[in-house]
Amino acid sequence: MARGDLVLFEEFALTIGLERFQLETDTIKVALIKIAATPTAASATPTYSDWSANEVSGSNYTAGGATIASNTYTEVDGTAKFDGGNVTWTQHASGFAVGASTGAAWGIIYSDTATSKSAIGFVELKSGSTTVGNVAGDLTISWHASGIFTLSV
Repeated sequence: MARGDLVLFEEFALTIGLERFQLETDTIKVALIKIAATPTAASATPTYSDWSANEVSGSNYTAGGATIASNTYTEVDGTAKFDGGNVTWTQHASGFAVGASTGAAWGIIYSDTATSKSAIGFVELKSGSTTVGNVAGDLTISWHASGIFTLSV
């Protein structure tokens, strides 16, 4: 997996069929997780609480992460697309710093609306063992022009 790649949790395929998500109307968030926790596609029944103990902290970061604004879920010719606004944590001298114990390594995407706060997937933010932070500048997760993810039939 390379930096910036989005990985959907395998369990997400099941939870779509169980209607745990309403991708267009749920509050979908991205929580930033330190390198101490490593998500995998095969994580069993993933929820926000699986990683919350390893969440970053600091100024301009709220526990639980940031909301993806303007989320949409559309389908055209057998391809469903989930999309939404980019997410930014603004710079702050007392923010979360780059570093193995303080910086962000992963962004966990989850539904804050779902009863169990079911997770959808994750994006790798680190490069090797170098994490990211918001002390030296804004931290922005910019989604791909084709959407956060697409599913094709």
